[in-house]
Amino acid sequence: MNASTQWITQNPSNYFDGQWHSIAGDEIQSKNPANPAHVVWSGTPDPSHVDGAVAAARAAFTSWRQLSQSERAQHLLAFSAACKKFAEPLAQVITLEMGKTIAESRGEVKLLSDKIDITLQESTLARVSNFEVDAGGGRKGFCRFQPFGVMAVLGPFNFPAHLPNGHWVPALLMGNTIVFKPSEKTPAVGQWIAAIAQAAGFPRGVLNVVQGGVEIAKRLSNHADVDGVMLTGSWRAGRAVLQANLDRPGRMVALEMGGSNPAIIWEGADIRTAVLECVRSAYATTGQRCTCTRRMIVHRSIAQEFLTAFTKVASTMIIAPGNAPEPNFMGPLVDQHALDAYLQRQTFIRDNGGRALLEGVRMDQAGYFVTPSLIEVARFEKESDMETFAPLVQVSVADELQDAIDQANATEFGLAAAVFTNANMTWRECVRGLRAGCVNWNNGTAGASSKLPFGGVGRSGNLRPAGSFALDSTVFPVACMEVAAPDAATTLVANGLRADPKWFE
Repeated sequence: MNASTQWITQNPSNYFDGQWHSIAGDEIQSKNPANPAHVVWSGTPDPSHVDGAVAAARAAFTSWRQLSQSERAQHLLAFSAACKKFAEPLAQVITLEMGKTIAESRGEVKLLSDKIDITLQESTLARVSNFEVDAGGGRKGFCRFQPFGVMAVLGPFNFPAHLPNGHWVPALLMGNTIVFKPSEKTPAVGQWIAAIAQAAGFPRGVLNVVQGGVEIAKRLSNHADVDGVMLTGSWRAGRAVLQANLDRPGRMVALEMGGSNPAIIWEGADIRTAVLECVRSAYATTGQRCTCTRRMIVHRSIAQEFLTAFTKVASTMIIAPGNAPEPNFMGPLVDQHALDAYLQRQTFIRDNGGRALLEGVRMDQAGYFVTPSLIEVARFEKESDMETFAPLVQVSVADELQDAIDQANATEFGLAAAVFTNANMTWRECVRGLRAGCVNWNNGTAGASSKLPFGGVGRSGNLRPAGSFALDSTVFPVACMEVAAPDAATTLVANGLRADPKWFE
């Protein structure tokens, strides 16, 4: 295949069983968020291709799992090399289709190969290494790990390459095969992934890509011959996957979902660090990260100083198209729906007593560009909390640390939290009290290390963290008690049985 952005945008296709399958049409379209008149990719999904992709993955599973782990690792290293070879065009199409700055897109593409390196480290693989115990009675006990089989990966639009890659790299290494459905907002990125997999020389059927929206996602996650579903997306999408699999308790379901992430800025904090990290975490990727800071709770004694500096920094950020030559911080929102939801949520909070310290408005230019928003509220309550995937952050003021922790926990989500203080005791009290899967000290909520687990509680995840713990969701443990060469003379006879030696002669 001619691995170019032009080929991909002009030849919309699914990829399965090592072959391209055309899906020309215009049922699904992705548009450049900086210039919505520009259609980047369009195609019409084919539901039968889901069946073809799953069948291809099933057919490839037996031979793929029979390879040694080191042989599968060599395929992943070839995929890593192909990601590096096509890094710049892939980064360009991420920016073109999703809108993030080119610097962010280049950073995302680099994470593809980084994930492979980290997954192949002995310290990561130790999580699913076979281990041996004395099982008693002359038997050895082993725990062996087996792949599930065909894994469906449902990807998001905000990190359309990195986040699904974080699911399938460990899954492939452990012997599973993959059917990947990209977000319908970033189909060109998904097709690029297929092209890179083909260039890397993966065996037929090992990594397959099918495009589509909600109906294709339902067909894939409900498919009778799928052994696991790994989703990165909203709580609404995760709930639909869980509901579809209520009668399949043996199917692996691993969910990475959203967050309404708090930051506590307490007395004694370094104000400059807290401001810069909270601005970055609130507005990175135009607020379209599951780890973005959505709520801040500030100690009353430093609230005025913190908020004055925060508004100055936030109001001077550079907002421009993602591929603009200047070092822009924020690009557009992904589409009109995201823009409308942002403005409506801001209005709702103000109408219910919030005070805008920074008002987010649509910018007077083509594309879905907005300015950031900061709204002060009296306090945070679970009943009024929701995730808004946009550059909107709220702030409240507190006097007591326990009240700040209670407000931080006033959410159905539980993904990330941050604490800014130089007091070790304050940090320890917060890390014990905050209900979140990722809790950071003096650095913001946005951003994570692949060397650590990544996931949340509540509506943020179903206790199947990604990151360094992702291997756990790709295999199941098999307990084995083994006697390699039994000695008949010493084999115990259970009570109530007779075993005359003559019977075994």
